[in-house]
Amino acid sequence: MRTKPTRRVAWPVLSAAALPLAMALGALARPDVAAQQQPPPPPSARANAPIDLTGYWVSVVSEDWRHRMATPRRGDYESLPIGPQGRRLADTWDLARDDAAGLQCKAFGVGGIMRQPGRLRIGWQDAATLNVEFDAGTQTRLLHFDPMARPGGEKTWQGFSVAEWEGPSAGRGGRGRAAQAQFEIGGGAGGGGAVPPGGAGAGLRGGPPPSDSIFQGGSLKVVTTHFREGYLRKNGVPYSENASITEYFHRLPTHPNGDTWLHVLTIVEDPTYLREPFYTSTHFKLEPDGARWNPTPCRTAPPPGPA
Repeated sequence: MRTKPTRRVAWPVLSAAALPLAMALGALARPDVAAQQQPPPPPSARANAPIDLTGYWVSVVSEDWRHRMATPRRGDYESLPIGPQGRRLADTWDLARDDAAGLQCKAFGVGGIMRQPGRLRIGWQDAATLNVEFDAGTQTRLLHFDPMARPGGEKTWQGFSVAEWEGPSAGRGGRGRAAQAQFEIGGGAGGGGAVPPGGAGAGLRGGPPPSDSIFQGGSLKVVTTHFREGYLRKNGVPYSENASITEYFHRLPTHPNGDTWLHVLTIVEDPTYLREPFYTSTHFKLEPDGARWNPTPCRTAPPPGPA
């Protein structure tokens, strides 16, 4: 009896280079494994916040008192880097004319609202949008953390604001530009200040800041565009629609007496009406609740009469 020859089966041999690809394809064929291999979505702006800005904050007017608490006389430009065109426009300011034209909120626009005495109410509208309300003028600003967001419709008093976290604890290695900018304040206008020792630990110079540094925790950077022309001060000193407005919000470490402070650095660059950037440094103190929250309409008191 003749025996049948044995048939040999040739099995494919995977090379070392092809083995990882085969394993990956096998994993993709199983939905449960594929889902586990997908990178998690990035944390939301709210979850990634290095500092808590929410709550009720009252402005503490410890500088520029007569320019903020009262309406300066027309022609009072002290500490403002106003240019010739801005001066010509400010010299024609007429409060009654603004009121008659329905422009009462020109002094409560994004370029001047931080300097109005009053209160802020800050809270999250959603995970990617911070809501900042002002009881002075009953104004509201939305700070958008989506860098792809774009303004729509007509320009408004508060414009369109894009926000991002910065600083040594911002979750992704902030650049520390807020720390540098805060030390460049040289009075009412312009720079020239000293750079912080150690560079805030974010690429300026040296290592991280000490634990008691005011830069601990990072800051919020806000860039605003798409706004209407308004006033830097109540007496008609203008900023144009072409201005660049950048702000840095920083929550300071709690003081030994228990007070918590918010510092807002505002930089207005306007080639139309200003000779150089205009810096202001505004401070707010945290309140326990909203018992004193008191929204009021846009209204500028008349300046004092002739001396």
